[in-house]
Amino acid sequence: MFSKACMSAPVCLLVAILVRLGLMLYGEWQDRTMLVKYTDVDYYVFTDAARHIIEGRSPYDRATYRYTPFLAILLTPNIYLTVFFGKLIFILCDVLTGWLLYKILQAQGVDGQKALWYSLLWLFNPLPVTVSSRGNAESIMTTLVLSTIYTLMKKQYVLSSILYAVSVHVKIYPVTYALPIYLLLNRDYLQKKTAGKDQRKRTDFYELIIPNAARITYFVIAGSVFVALTGVCYFWYGNKFLYETYLYHITRRDIRHNFSVYFYMLYLLEESSYSFYLGLGVFLPQMLLLLLVSWKMYHNLPLCCFVHTFVFVTFNKVVTSQYFLWYGSLLPLVIPHLTMKKTTGAGLVIAWFAGQALWLTPAYYLEFQGVPTFLYIWLASLVFFTVNIVILQQIILAYKRTNDQLEYYKPD
Repeated sequence: MFSKACMSAPVCLLVAILVRLGLMLYGEWQDRTMLVKYTDVDYYVFTDAARHIIEGRSPYDRATYRYTPFLAILLTPNIYLTVFFGKLIFILCDVLTGWLLYKILQAQGVDGQKALWYSLLWLFNPLPVTVSSRGNAESIMTTLVLSTIYTLMKKQYVLSSILYAVSVHVKIYPVTYALPIYLLLNRDYLQKKTAGKDQRKRTDFYELIIPNAARITYFVIAGSVFVALTGVCYFWYGNKFLYETYLYHITRRDIRHNFSVYFYMLYLLEESSYSFYLGLGVFLPQMLLLLLVSWKMYHNLPLCCFVHTFVFVTFNKVVTSQYFLWYGSLLPLVIPHLTMKKTTGAGLVIAWFAGQALWLTPAYYLEFQGVPTFLYIWLASLVFFTVNIVILQQIILAYKRTNDQLEYYKPD
């Protein structure tokens, strides 16, 4: 796409912004002239919630608004300035995600030009480009998560703790990163100079789990910021805020638009008295795997967060397309360190998209034609689940073990 002469980070970031702005303007034309709208339905939800804020009402008066009220406050310029304001924020965050990928890759020791190429996997990936220009807010989360990782790699753990708290407040799934972050903040991470593997004494089990000043500081600050943000929101909107923003996602059972392998079981047991407990029980394999991943991979936080997020999404009881962005934003940090053959990688990518297509076909007939295809959707979910497990296994096996060191974590 670019000649070597113009392959620089500022140029790529500028082009990435222009591409997204172009799609945003095209989307405005499509919204006015076509039956199928370009703008994401959630963007209308955000805008309505922002209007409620301006009118002195609760954003949760808008049905299906299940986000922090700070998002609605952030988008109030949609009402009194321009309806494009929110999309511009999401586009800027999306491009900032690409820049953070570039900086983290460099911090991992990837050559500058190669780091730029790998960051292009996000900057010019049709999925995030389209999602942000349509008005989906996921780019805010990818920015917060990558900022948390980058500041930790630069040993700015106080700043990282603040960013981490904000990310958990905005969307709760990064709370699963707490254990690997805790394990990371050990003696090896905290030493002033980074020693080579042979020079460094291995951290023993006791030292790995016992609290130290950095761990206490990190989680006291993160906890305080999270409680402060959440407390303010609770003061404003009470139990409605707690339910819509957090509790809803714990008890949620989406039995139609759901890639999850659990959806058909939860659908069949919808009226059962055990339904609620089964909904909670499906978290168990997810949690056990996350504990294992944390223990094995904490010393390489980008890899650990990618595997964490992949496991969290794949084993979740609700899986929608936007969840794929959560681990997709971390994938460019992993790819440079894979020893996988290109043909194998291409095959896994094709299998991933084929698995989605296999699911989407019966899902279309269910949603738009009213055909009861639940069994076929479940079978497709099993196939897609298997594909994801194979992909994760291949990535873990192909990851270079020599990169699992703390040499990456260096202050500026």
